[in-house]
Amino acid sequence: MNLLSNQSLLTSSQSRPDISFPIDSMRQLPERVLQFGTGVLLRGLPDYLIDKANRQGIFNGRIVVVKSTDGGDMAAFARQDNLYTLCIRGVNNQKLVEENVVCSAISRVLSAKSHWSEVLRVAASPDLQVVISNTTEVGIQLVQDDIRQFPPVSFPGKLLAVLHARYQAFNGDPTKGLVIVPTELIPENGTKLNDILLELAHLNGLDGAFIDWLETANTCCNSLVDRIVPGRPDPATHHALTEMLGYEDDLLTISESYRLWAIEGDKHVEAVLSFQKADEGVIIRPNIDQFRELKLRLLNGTHTLSCGLAFLSGLDTVREAMEDEVVSAFMQSVMLGELIPGIPYSVDEKVAQRFGFQVLDRFRNPFIEHRWLAITMQYTAKMQMRNVPTLLHYYRQLNVTPRYMAIGFAAYLLFMRATHQQDETWYGERNGEAYPIYDDQAGYFADLWTRLTPQELTNTVLQNVPLWGHDLTQLPGFAAAVAKHLTQLTDSGIRLTLSSYFTGAEAVTV
Repeated sequence: MNLLSNQSLLTSSQSRPDISFPIDSMRQLPERVLQFGTGVLLRGLPDYLIDKANRQGIFNGRIVVVKSTDGGDMAAFARQDNLYTLCIRGVNNQKLVEENVVCSAISRVLSAKSHWSEVLRVAASPDLQVVISNTTEVGIQLVQDDIRQFPPVSFPGKLLAVLHARYQAFNGDPTKGLVIVPTELIPENGTKLNDILLELAHLNGLDGAFIDWLETANTCCNSLVDRIVPGRPDPATHHALTEMLGYEDDLLTISESYRLWAIEGDKHVEAVLSFQKADEGVIIRPNIDQFRELKLRLLNGTHTLSCGLAFLSGLDTVREAMEDEVVSAFMQSVMLGELIPGIPYSVDEKVAQRFGFQVLDRFRNPFIEHRWLAITMQYTAKMQMRNVPTLLHYYRQLNVTPRYMAIGFAAYLLFMRATHQQDETWYGERNGEAYPIYDDQAGYFADLWTRLTPQELTNTVLQNVPLWGHDLTQLPGFAAAVAKHLTQLTDSGIRLTLSSYFTGAEAVTV
């Protein structure tokens, strides 16, 4: 069976109406986008949307991707002429959706480490208009970075170096600024990135004229991406899709049919990001707070409060959890009963409920294998960003202890109980099998678990202001509830503990 490539498309594209193959002219489009990150979310949403616009003759631009390290999927991009297949599976208006799209929006993939000179040449291209990024939720951080390094260490450092090279190439031309759209899931991601760029410019001693150009000629947009795009399909699914497609694709990606890319911007941003005309899932508005809050608090917040609980109970995917009586009851209860009233933003309750039920349907998507272990990545940072503001607002609104958030927090603490370290990675144990803990705080928790009781550990962690931005032991009853649930989960196990709360799986309904 042939590997997906430009050559293999010459024979297969003529006889497969069930696959949307690229139009030949799309491969010659200019490089208008510089993208930091090669992850599946970028391939499944922004890159797909740009590909869709190109097919309609709207945006007419391709993407140069910058990968922070060598290896990994970089070689797969090279083997496949930067093509990949997106298999879209879901339910839309009660109808099954099954689409197969070979995306050709990516023109090439460059390694920051090995090809930094080429990245800087892209920065000087007159065709370049847009920067997109997804460098995980910890990627947008201020690091004492020297932008003259080859390459700089941090993502903001790399981006500042790109902008400085562009400024020099065009002698500070104010029309050569870029529209920058970070998609990292943090509040005000564009605003935060812009502030870091300015501070980093001062720390690097860059001249005032450049800093003025940086501020006035470029636009960092707050944005929100919302599409479930799991990692590589499991072997059985991958084999079945390969047989159906008729070719091998090492970058094959599955996504749900639902899609949203909300971008905060004005008429200038709309004009530059013309691909928004090709799909109703791209929304450009002066304020996107409502979209961000609903997605962050309900979809992502439920994921974060449920991932440790579901994984430790023996369930590997979100779909499996929704088919499990007690775990699905927990997920529905925490979302509808506690997260909705805790949203720290003024949202109409009916709108929130409608969104919540839509999220639950998305979780039930029979085509998606969204793995809980992937959701636990940077668990601590996600808990702080997604759930602590909701928890605080819940207390302000109701002043009672949220039972289900306390259970979810206890399961998070239990998930972080490492048993050993190997090659700088900490591992926990589930049913006698090791699992990796990909979290910057893994070492901190490993130390606490070796010397503290569940009660002591709970109090120590909850009062850690640097982790949460607040002393969570000051919330009446919360520390006691978390410690109680942690002891129950440790002594009795996940399933017995959950069953005691969901006899007959009676979940909260609103």
